[in-house]
Amino acid sequence: MEAYPVPERPGIAYVITAIRPLMSHKMNIFQKTALAALLATVLLLFVGAIVRVSGSGLGCPDWPRCWGALWPPSSIEEVNFENIDLEKFQRKDADITVEKLKAEFNPVHVWVEYINRLTSFPVGLFSLATLLLGFGYRKRRPAVFLGSLLAFLLVLTNAALGAMVVRSGLKPGIITLHMALAIILLCVLVFVIHRGGEMRAKVCLPAGRSIWWTVLILFALCVGEGVMGSQVRELTDRLALENKDIPRAEWHETLEGSTVYLVHRSFSWVILISAVFFFWCSRGISGLMAVNCRWTIFSIVLSQMGLGILMSHVSVHPVVQVLHIGLSALLVIALFWMLLGAERSTRPSPA
Repeated sequence: MEAYPVPERPGIAYVITAIRPLMSHKMNIFQKTALAALLATVLLLFVGAIVRVSGSGLGCPDWPRCWGALWPPSSIEEVNFENIDLEKFQRKDADITVEKLKAEFNPVHVWVEYINRLTSFPVGLFSLATLLLGFGYRKRRPAVFLGSLLAFLLVLTNAALGAMVVRSGLKPGIITLHMALAIILLCVLVFVIHRGGEMRAKVCLPAGRSIWWTVLILFALCVGEGVMGSQVRELTDRLALENKDIPRAEWHETLEGSTVYLVHRSFSWVILISAVFFFWCSRGISGLMAVNCRWTIFSIVLSQMGLGILMSHVSVHPVVQVLHIGLSALLVIALFWMLLGAERSTRPSPA
């Protein structure tokens, strides 16, 4: 890829220089479409996190409609209960009644969940476009075509799981699977973007160092931490529903009785140590994107530690939760991109 001069100090110019190669004319239409699908997925993860922390997961208690209508109501008076299949609601809660539904109606939750559903449309649209363009790779690069097909199937599967989440009343196991498939989708999209061009971005690793294995281990640790984080999020969802009298500032005290929460909190120190080791032994990598990716990975890990400490010792604040989830997605993308582009350098390792 074309080389661009790197500013001496991080800042706006540094960031612009970092993303410049991605936006250059050398990225073909397939890669740009897959990149759009990737960015739409990241946006959906952020919006989905807002849904979870705001307790809006059942803002639209039916699917694919919202309170029996294609356009969500802003008040309970706008709801036509003749269009609502009460039996579906009673499968989740046998005691549900029209009066109970009216009492639980929250216009803010309704619109937050509806916006979340709207945000999912670009993901499906760009994933389908990526698959259609991927047919051109069937013979010359079958792995790229299969990757685009897998990405589309993952989007369809996660859409079905999203419907199951609503219909099951936010069943915990489905939520964790929902997040795990989203992580896989991110990796698949990064793969097709990286392999779909005529010129691949490369990360030249210092000779004599096991940096590739360090990145791989750090990636595996972060994925495992993300899955546990999803389970912790399920616990906070349960707190929000069942213990509405407990302030968010006291949630961490309640969560300390959970083994998953304690392991998730302690495991973050292993990731921090691994990230420090990665940052130190990768100081000789070359390539603009690689250098920026290195700083991005280390910065996100440090940010995640800070956000985790805030939630553990101060308060499980909604904004902190959203940032914690969103940054996890960006960390997975950066680590997987570095794994794909890594190649051994023939240059001697610097002293």
